[in-house]
Amino acid sequence: MMFFSRKLTWGASLASLLLLAPAALAQEANGANTAWILTATALVLFMTLPGLSLFYGGLVRSKNILSVLMQCFAIACVASLLWLMVGYSLSFGEGNAWIGDFSHAMFSGIGKDTLAGDIPESLFALFQMTFAIITPALIVGAFAERMKFSSMLIFSALWLLVVYVPVCHWVWGGGFLGSWGLLDFAGGTVVHITAGVAALVAALVLGNRDGFETVAMPPHNMTMTVTGAGMLWVGWFGFNGGSALAANGDASMAMLVTHISAAAGSLSWMTIEWIKFRKPSVLGIVTGMVAGLGTITPASGYVGPGGALVIGLLAGVVCFVMTQLMKRVWKIDDSLDVFPVHGIGGILGTLLAGVFASPNLGVFSGHGFSDAVEGMSGQVWVQFLGVIITFGYTAVATYVILKLTGVLTSGLRVSREDELQGLDITMHEEEGYKL
Repeated sequence: MMFFSRKLTWGASLASLLLLAPAALAQEANGANTAWILTATALVLFMTLPGLSLFYGGLVRSKNILSVLMQCFAIACVASLLWLMVGYSLSFGEGNAWIGDFSHAMFSGIGKDTLAGDIPESLFALFQMTFAIITPALIVGAFAERMKFSSMLIFSALWLLVVYVPVCHWVWGGGFLGSWGLLDFAGGTVVHITAGVAALVAALVLGNRDGFETVAMPPHNMTMTVTGAGMLWVGWFGFNGGSALAANGDASMAMLVTHISAAAGSLSWMTIEWIKFRKPSVLGIVTGMVAGLGTITPASGYVGPGGALVIGLLAGVVCFVMTQLMKRVWKIDDSLDVFPVHGIGGILGTLLAGVFASPNLGVFSGHGFSDAVEGMSGQVWVQFLGVIITFGYTAVATYVILKLTGVLTSGLRVSREDELQGLDITMHEEEGYKL
Protein backbone atom coordinates (compact mmCIF):
# COMPACT_ATOMS: atom_id res chain seq x y z
CA MET A 1 0.00 0.00 0.00
CA MET A 2 1.37 3.31 -1.09
CA PHE A 3 1.99 5.91 1.55
CA PHE A 4 -0.04 9.07 1.04
CA SER A 5 2.20 12.11 0.79
CA ARG A 6 2.05 14.36 3.82
CA LYS A 7 3.65 17.26 2.00
CA LEU A 8 0.52 19.40 1.96
CA THR A 9 1.05 23.09 1.50
CA TRP A 10 0.16 25.32 4.43
CA GLY A 11 -2.03 27.31 2.06
CA ALA A 12 -4.35 24.40 1.30
CA SER A 13 -7.96 25.12 2.04
CA LEU A 14 -9.77 23.56 4.99
CA ALA A 15 -12.21 22.02 2.57
CA SER A 16 -9.40 20.30 0.69
CA LEU A 17 -7.91 18.94 3.90
CA LEU A 18 -11.24 17.52 4.95
CA LEU A 19 -11.72 15.86 1.58
CA LEU A 20 -8.24 14.36 1.69
CA ALA A 21 -8.33 13.26 5.35
CA PRO A 22 -10.12 9.90 4.91
CA ALA A 23 -7.69 8.76 2.21
CA ALA A 24 -4.71 9.93 4.22
CA LEU A 25 -5.84 8.14 7.34
CA ALA A 26 -6.40 4.95 5.36
CA GLN A 27 -2.97 5.01 3.75
CA GLU A 28 -0.57 6.70 6.14
CA ALA A 29 1.57 4.95 8.69
CA ASN A 30 0.50 5.28 12.30
CA GLY A 31 3.14 7.48 13.92
CA ALA A 32 2.74 6.07 17.43
CA ASN A 33 2.91 2.46 16.28
CA THR A 34 5.85 3.22 14.02
CA ALA A 35 7.76 4.92 16.84
CA TRP A 36 7.17 1.99 19.16
CA ILE A 37 8.29 -0.65 16.66
CA LEU A 38 11.38 1.43 15.84
CA THR A 39 12.20 1.31 19.55
CA ALA A 40 11.32 -2.38 19.87
CA THR A 41 13.56 -3.24 16.91
CA ALA A 42 16.52 -1.55 18.56
CA LEU A 43 15.74 -3.40 21.81
CA VAL A 44 15.70 -6.81 20.11
CA LEU A 45 19.02 -6.18 18.37
CA PHE A 46 20.31 -5.00 21.75
CA MET A 47 19.45 -8.48 23.06
CA THR A 48 22.00 -10.08 20.73
CA LEU A 49 24.55 -7.30 20.47
CA PRO A 50 25.57 -6.85 23.21
CA GLY A 51 23.19 -8.75 25.54
CA LEU A 52 23.50 -12.38 24.48
CA SER A 53 27.14 -11.89 23.50
CA LEU A 54 28.11 -10.76 27.01
CA PHE A 55 25.85 -13.31 28.70
CA TYR A 56 27.48 -16.17 26.80
CA GLY A 57 30.93 -14.60 26.86
CA GLY A 58 31.07 -14.51 30.64
CA LEU A 59 29.95 -18.14 30.88
CA VAL A 60 32.83 -19.64 28.86
CA ARG A 61 36.46 -19.94 29.93
CA SER A 62 38.69 -16.91 29.41
CA LYS A 63 40.54 -18.57 26.54
CA ASN A 64 37.32 -18.67 24.51
CA ILE A 65 35.72 -15.31 25.29
CA LEU A 66 36.56 -13.68 21.96
CA SER A 67 35.42 -16.71 19.98
CA VAL A 68 31.92 -16.46 21.46
CA LEU A 69 31.71 -12.72 20.93
CA MET A 70 32.95 -13.18 17.37
CA GLN A 71 30.40 -15.89 16.65
CA CYS A 72 27.48 -13.76 17.84
CA PHE A 73 28.72 -10.75 15.88
CA ALA A 74 29.33 -12.72 12.69
CA ILE A 75 25.92 -14.41 12.89
CA ALA A 76 24.27 -10.99 13.16
CA CYS A 77 25.99 -9.93 9.93
CA VAL A 78 25.31 -13.16 7.99
CA ALA A 79 21.69 -13.42 9.10
CA SER A 80 21.04 -9.79 8.16
CA LEU A 81 22.23 -10.25 4.58
CA LEU A 82 20.44 -13.56 4.12
CA TRP A 83 17.24 -11.97 5.42
CA LEU A 84 17.67 -9.18 2.86
CA MET A 85 18.31 -11.54 -0.04
CA VAL A 86 15.68 -14.24 0.47
CA GLY A 87 14.88 -14.80 4.16
CA TYR A 88 12.15 -12.20 4.55
CA SER A 89 10.52 -13.06 1.27
CA LEU A 90 10.43 -16.79 1.97
CA SER A 91 9.14 -16.16 5.49
CA PHE A 92 6.46 -13.58 4.80
CA GLY A 93 5.86 -13.81 1.06
CA GLU A 94 2.47 -15.18 0.05
CA GLY A 95 3.71 -18.54 -1.25
CA ASN A 96 1.80 -21.51 0.12
CA ALA A 97 1.16 -23.24 3.45
CA TRP A 98 4.77 -24.47 3.62
CA ILE A 99 6.99 -21.66 2.36
CA GLY A 100 6.77 -18.14 1.04
CA ASP A 101 7.81 -16.95 -2.42
CA PHE A 102 10.50 -14.72 -3.90
CA SER A 103 8.30 -11.68 -4.43
CA HIS A 104 10.26 -9.66 -1.87
CA ALA A 105 13.75 -11.01 -2.58
CA MET A 106 16.30 -8.22 -2.00
CA PHE A 107 13.34 -6.39 -0.43
CA SER A 108 11.84 -5.98 -3.88
CA GLY A 109 8.69 -3.87 -3.83
CA ILE A 110 9.47 -2.42 -0.41
CA GLY A 111 9.99 1.33 -0.55
CA LYS A 112 9.96 4.00 2.10
CA ASP A 113 6.23 4.47 1.61
CA THR A 114 5.23 0.79 1.53
CA LEU A 115 3.14 -0.30 4.51
CA ALA A 116 2.65 -3.53 6.41
CA GLY A 117 -0.56 -2.84 8.28
CA ASP A 118 -0.10 0.67 9.61
CA ILE A 119 3.70 0.62 9.96
CA PRO A 120 6.31 0.87 7.19
CA GLU A 121 7.02 -2.54 5.70
CA SER A 122 10.73 -1.74 5.82
CA LEU A 123 10.37 -1.45 9.59
CA PHE A 124 8.37 -4.68 9.86
CA ALA A 125 11.05 -6.47 7.82
CA LEU A 126 13.80 -5.02 10.01
CA PHE A 127 11.97 -5.98 13.21
CA GLN A 128 11.63 -9.54 11.96
CA MET A 129 15.29 -9.49 10.92
CA THR A 130 16.33 -9.03 14.55
CA PHE A 131 14.45 -12.25 15.40
CA ALA A 132 16.28 -14.03 12.60
CA ILE A 133 19.55 -12.76 14.07
CA ILE A 134 19.08 -13.86 17.66
CA THR A 135 17.70 -17.35 16.91
CA PRO A 136 20.84 -18.92 15.37
CA ALA A 137 22.93 -16.89 17.84
CA LEU A 138 21.23 -18.75 20.70
CA ILE A 139 22.55 -22.05 19.32
CA VAL A 140 26.14 -20.84 19.82
CA GLY A 141 25.81 -21.75 23.50
CA ALA A 142 25.52 -25.45 22.66
CA PHE A 143 28.79 -25.82 20.77
CA ALA A 144 30.79 -23.09 22.50
CA GLU A 145 34.51 -23.75 22.90
CA ARG A 146 34.79 -26.53 20.30
CA MET A 147 33.33 -25.74 16.84
CA LYS A 148 35.39 -24.37 13.97
CA PHE A 149 34.58 -20.80 13.03
CA SER A 150 34.13 -21.77 9.38
CA SER A 151 31.76 -24.57 10.37
CA MET A 152 29.79 -22.21 12.57
CA LEU A 153 29.32 -19.73 9.72
CA ILE A 154 28.16 -22.30 7.17
CA PHE A 155 25.94 -24.10 9.67
CA SER A 156 24.28 -20.88 10.85
CA ALA A 157 23.60 -19.71 7.29
CA LEU A 158 22.12 -23.02 6.17
CA TRP A 159 20.14 -23.44 9.37
CA LEU A 160 18.57 -20.01 9.06
CA LEU A 161 17.32 -20.80 5.54
CA VAL A 162 16.36 -24.43 6.07
CA VAL A 163 14.91 -24.31 9.60
CA TYR A 164 14.12 -20.80 10.81
CA VAL A 165 12.61 -19.46 7.60
CA PRO A 166 10.09 -22.31 7.00
CA VAL A 167 8.99 -22.47 10.64
CA CYS A 168 8.59 -18.69 10.69
CA HIS A 169 6.35 -18.95 7.64
CA TRP A 170 4.34 -21.81 9.14
CA VAL A 171 3.53 -19.78 12.24
CA TRP A 172 3.62 -16.09 11.30
CA GLY A 173 3.76 -15.88 7.52
CA GLY A 174 0.43 -17.41 6.58
CA GLY A 175 1.48 -21.06 6.87
CA PHE A 176 -0.41 -24.08 8.11
CA LEU A 177 0.37 -23.82 11.84
CA GLY A 178 -0.97 -20.28 11.95
CA SER A 179 -4.09 -21.34 10.08
CA TRP A 180 -4.62 -24.14 12.58
CA GLY A 181 -4.77 -21.54 15.35
CA LEU A 182 -1.38 -22.02 16.99
CA LEU A 183 -0.74 -19.38 19.65
CA ASP A 184 2.84 -18.15 19.44
CA PHE A 185 2.94 -14.47 20.16
CA ALA A 186 6.67 -13.80 20.01
CA GLY A 187 8.53 -17.00 19.22
CA GLY A 188 8.03 -20.02 21.48
CA THR A 189 8.12 -22.32 18.47
CA VAL A 190 9.78 -20.07 15.91
CA VAL A 191 12.68 -18.98 18.12
CA HIS A 192 13.07 -20.99 21.31
CA ILE A 193 12.05 -24.51 20.30
CA THR A 194 13.97 -24.35 17.02
CA ALA A 195 17.11 -22.95 18.70
CA GLY A 196 16.82 -25.30 21.67
CA VAL A 197 16.34 -28.46 19.63
CA ALA A 198 19.13 -27.44 17.26
CA ALA A 199 21.36 -26.94 20.29
CA LEU A 200 20.59 -30.42 21.59
CA VAL A 201 21.35 -32.02 18.23
CA ALA A 202 24.55 -29.99 17.84
CA ALA A 203 25.76 -31.00 21.30
CA LEU A 204 25.13 -34.66 20.51
CA VAL A 205 26.77 -34.54 17.08
CA LEU A 206 29.88 -32.64 18.20
CA GLY A 207 30.30 -34.54 21.46
CA ASN A 208 31.38 -33.24 24.84
CA ARG A 209 34.20 -30.79 25.44
CA ASP A 210 37.55 -32.31 26.36
CA GLY A 211 37.52 -32.89 30.12
CA PHE A 212 33.77 -32.34 30.42
CA GLU A 213 33.28 -34.84 33.25
CA THR A 214 36.70 -34.51 34.89
CA VAL A 215 37.74 -30.85 34.65
CA ALA A 216 35.90 -27.95 36.27
CA MET A 217 34.69 -25.42 33.67
CA PRO A 218 33.23 -22.54 35.67
CA PRO A 219 32.22 -19.22 34.07
CA HIS A 220 35.28 -16.99 33.80
CA ASN A 221 33.48 -13.66 34.39
CA MET A 222 30.14 -13.62 36.19
CA THR A 223 30.08 -9.81 36.17
CA MET A 224 29.99 -9.95 32.37
CA THR A 225 27.27 -12.59 32.44
CA VAL A 226 25.05 -10.61 34.81
CA THR A 227 25.54 -7.49 32.68
CA GLY A 228 24.47 -9.42 29.60
CA ALA A 229 21.52 -10.91 31.49
CA GLY A 230 20.32 -7.44 32.45
CA MET A 231 20.49 -6.39 28.80
CA LEU A 232 18.47 -9.46 27.83
CA TRP A 233 15.78 -8.63 30.39
CA VAL A 234 15.45 -5.06 29.13
CA GLY A 235 15.64 -6.09 25.47
CA TRP A 236 12.93 -8.70 25.95
CA PHE A 237 10.38 -5.90 26.33
CA GLY A 238 10.98 -5.17 22.65
CA PHE A 239 10.95 -8.87 21.81
CA ASN A 240 7.52 -9.53 23.32
CA GLY A 241 5.97 -6.08 23.51
CA GLY A 242 7.01 -5.24 19.96
CA SER A 243 5.31 -8.38 18.65
CA ALA A 244 1.98 -6.64 19.13
CA LEU A 245 3.09 -4.44 16.20
CA ALA A 246 1.29 -1.53 17.81
CA ALA A 247 1.53 0.84 20.75
CA ASN A 248 -1.57 -0.44 22.48
CA GLY A 249 -2.92 -2.52 25.35
CA ASP A 250 -1.66 -5.77 23.83
CA ALA A 251 1.90 -4.47 23.87
CA SER A 252 1.59 -3.13 27.42
CA MET A 253 0.12 -6.38 28.73
CA ALA A 254 2.79 -8.39 26.91
CA MET A 255 5.48 -6.32 28.61
CA LEU A 256 3.81 -6.67 32.01
CA VAL A 257 3.52 -10.46 31.85
CA THR A 258 7.06 -10.70 30.47
CA HIS A 259 8.41 -8.88 33.50
CA ILE A 260 6.37 -10.93 35.95
CA SER A 261 7.48 -14.22 34.43
CA ALA A 262 11.14 -13.17 34.45
CA ALA A 263 10.98 -12.25 38.13
CA ALA A 264 9.13 -15.45 39.03
CA GLY A 265 11.52 -17.62 37.03
CA SER A 266 14.52 -15.99 38.72
CA LEU A 267 13.21 -16.57 42.21
CA SER A 268 11.94 -20.11 41.63
CA TRP A 269 15.28 -21.21 40.12
CA MET A 270 17.19 -19.50 42.93
CA THR A 271 15.00 -21.12 45.58
CA ILE A 272 15.24 -24.68 44.27
CA GLU A 273 18.99 -24.28 43.84
CA TRP A 274 19.23 -22.87 47.38
CA ILE A 275 17.40 -25.89 48.75
CA LYS A 276 19.46 -28.38 46.78
CA PHE A 277 22.95 -26.86 47.09
CA ARG A 278 22.53 -24.82 50.31
CA LYS A 279 23.53 -21.55 48.61
CA PRO A 280 21.80 -19.33 46.07
CA SER A 281 24.04 -18.49 43.12
CA VAL A 282 24.21 -15.47 40.88
CA LEU A 283 24.38 -17.80 37.89
CA GLY A 284 21.21 -19.49 39.08
CA ILE A 285 19.15 -16.34 39.45
CA VAL A 286 20.10 -14.97 36.02
CA THR A 287 19.57 -18.34 34.32
CA GLY A 288 16.15 -18.53 35.97
CA MET A 289 15.40 -15.10 34.55
CA VAL A 290 16.22 -16.29 31.03
CA ALA A 291 14.07 -19.38 31.58
CA GLY A 292 11.17 -17.20 32.69
CA LEU A 293 11.58 -14.93 29.69
CA GLY A 294 11.84 -17.74 27.17
CA THR A 295 8.84 -19.57 28.62
CA ILE A 296 6.50 -16.57 28.64
CA THR A 297 7.44 -15.58 25.08
CA PRO A 298 4.85 -17.64 23.16
CA ALA A 299 2.14 -16.84 25.70
CA SER A 300 2.92 -13.17 26.29
CA GLY A 301 0.13 -11.77 24.12
CA TYR A 302 -2.52 -14.18 25.35
CA VAL A 303 -2.21 -14.54 29.14
CA GLY A 304 -2.80 -12.27 32.10
CA PRO A 305 -0.56 -11.45 35.06
CA GLY A 306 -1.80 -14.42 37.11
CA GLY A 307 -1.03 -16.86 34.32
CA ALA A 308 2.37 -15.25 33.84
CA LEU A 309 3.18 -15.80 37.51
CA VAL A 310 2.43 -19.52 37.24
CA ILE A 311 4.32 -19.81 33.96
CA GLY A 312 7.39 -18.10 35.42
CA LEU A 313 7.39 -20.23 38.57
CA LEU A 314 7.07 -23.43 36.57
CA ALA A 315 9.77 -22.28 34.15
CA GLY A 316 12.34 -21.91 36.91
CA VAL A 317 11.63 -25.34 38.36
CA VAL A 318 11.22 -27.33 35.13
CA CYS A 319 14.21 -25.78 33.37
CA PHE A 320 16.40 -26.25 36.46
CA VAL A 321 15.49 -29.93 36.66
CA MET A 322 16.16 -30.41 32.96
CA THR A 323 19.55 -28.70 33.28
CA GLN A 324 20.53 -31.13 36.01
CA LEU A 325 19.34 -34.11 33.97
CA MET A 326 21.29 -32.99 30.91
CA LYS A 327 24.57 -32.43 32.71
CA ARG A 328 24.54 -34.93 35.57
CA VAL A 329 22.41 -37.83 34.34
CA TRP A 330 22.51 -37.88 30.55
CA LYS A 331 26.06 -36.42 30.40
CA ILE A 332 25.25 -34.21 27.40
CA ASP A 333 27.50 -31.18 27.10
CA ASP A 334 25.13 -28.48 25.93
CA SER A 335 27.78 -26.02 27.08
CA LEU A 336 25.56 -23.08 28.10
CA ASP A 337 22.27 -24.93 28.67
CA VAL A 338 20.49 -23.83 25.52
CA PHE A 339 18.15 -26.82 25.23
CA PRO A 340 17.08 -27.09 28.89
CA VAL A 341 16.48 -23.33 29.15
CA HIS A 342 15.28 -22.22 25.71
CA GLY A 343 14.09 -25.50 24.21
CA ILE A 344 12.25 -26.78 27.28
CA GLY A 345 11.12 -23.24 28.13
CA GLY A 346 9.72 -22.79 24.63
CA ILE A 347 7.89 -26.13 24.80
CA LEU A 348 6.48 -25.42 28.26
CA GLY A 349 5.40 -21.91 27.35
CA THR A 350 3.77 -22.99 24.09
CA LEU A 351 1.72 -25.66 25.87
CA LEU A 352 0.78 -23.40 28.79
CA ALA A 353 -0.35 -20.68 26.40
CA GLY A 354 -3.15 -23.06 25.46
CA VAL A 355 -4.20 -23.25 29.12
CA PHE A 356 -3.79 -19.74 30.45
CA ALA A 357 -5.25 -18.06 27.38
CA SER A 358 -8.59 -19.24 28.76
CA PRO A 359 -10.88 -16.39 29.85
CA ASN A 360 -12.53 -18.64 32.46
CA LEU A 361 -9.78 -19.12 35.06
CA GLY A 362 -10.64 -16.27 37.40
CA VAL A 363 -7.56 -14.33 38.44
CA PHE A 364 -5.45 -16.56 36.17
CA SER A 365 -7.54 -15.84 33.05
CA GLY A 366 -6.13 -14.80 29.72
CA HIS A 367 -7.54 -13.11 26.64
CA GLY A 368 -9.21 -15.99 24.83
CA PHE A 369 -8.37 -18.82 22.46
CA SER A 370 -7.71 -18.72 18.75
CA ASP A 371 -10.77 -18.32 16.55
CA ALA A 372 -9.76 -21.50 14.71
CA VAL A 373 -10.23 -23.77 17.76
CA GLU A 374 -12.92 -24.59 20.28
CA GLY A 375 -12.19 -24.56 24.01
CA MET A 376 -9.09 -25.31 26.03
CA SER A 377 -8.74 -28.90 24.87
CA GLY A 378 -8.75 -27.83 21.23
CA GLN A 379 -6.21 -25.09 21.86
CA VAL A 380 -3.88 -27.32 23.87
CA TRP A 381 -4.08 -29.96 21.11
CA VAL A 382 -3.05 -27.43 18.46
CA GLN A 383 -0.23 -26.21 20.71
CA PHE A 384 0.93 -29.81 21.19
CA LEU A 385 0.91 -30.44 17.44
CA GLY A 386 2.89 -27.25 16.89
CA VAL A 387 5.51 -28.39 19.42
CA ILE A 388 5.81 -31.89 17.93
CA ILE A 389 6.04 -30.71 14.32
CA THR A 390 8.56 -27.98 15.11
CA PHE A 391 10.63 -30.31 17.30
CA GLY A 392 10.71 -33.13 14.76
CA TYR A 393 11.44 -30.99 11.72
CA THR A 394 14.14 -29.00 13.49
CA ALA A 395 15.88 -32.11 14.83
CA VAL A 396 16.05 -33.88 11.46
CA ALA A 397 16.99 -30.78 9.46
CA THR A 398 19.64 -29.71 11.97
CA TYR A 399 21.25 -33.15 11.92
CA VAL A 400 21.44 -33.13 8.11
CA ILE A 401 22.85 -29.59 8.05
CA LEU A 402 25.52 -30.47 10.62
CA LYS A 403 26.60 -33.53 8.65
CA LEU A 404 26.72 -31.53 5.40
CA THR A 405 28.68 -28.75 7.10
CA GLY A 406 31.13 -31.30 8.44
CA VAL A 407 31.78 -32.52 4.90
CA LEU A 408 32.22 -29.00 3.56
CA THR A 409 34.67 -27.97 6.31
CA SER A 410 36.47 -31.29 6.81
CA GLY A 411 34.98 -31.77 10.24
CA LEU A 412 32.91 -29.60 12.55
CA ARG A 413 35.22 -29.62 15.51
CA VAL A 414 38.61 -28.07 16.20
CA SER A 415 41.50 -30.36 17.06
CA ARG A 416 42.09 -31.42 20.65
CA GLU A 417 45.23 -29.29 20.76
CA ASP A 418 43.35 -26.22 19.55
CA GLU A 419 40.57 -26.83 22.04
CA LEU A 420 43.01 -27.09 24.93
CA GLN A 421 44.81 -23.92 23.86
CA GLY A 422 41.57 -22.04 23.37
CA LEU A 423 39.71 -20.80 20.30
CA ASP A 424 40.70 -17.16 20.78
CA ILE A 425 44.28 -17.91 19.80
CA THR A 426 43.80 -20.84 17.47
CA MET A 427 40.85 -19.43 15.48
CA HIS A 428 41.51 -15.70 15.63
CA GLU A 429 45.09 -15.16 16.88
CA GLU A 430 43.83 -12.77 19.50
CA GLU A 431 43.40 -12.74 23.27
CA GLY A 432 40.51 -11.43 25.26
CA TYR A 433 42.72 -10.40 28.15
CA LYS A 434 46.33 -9.27 28.49
CA LEU A 435 47.22 -10.47 31.97
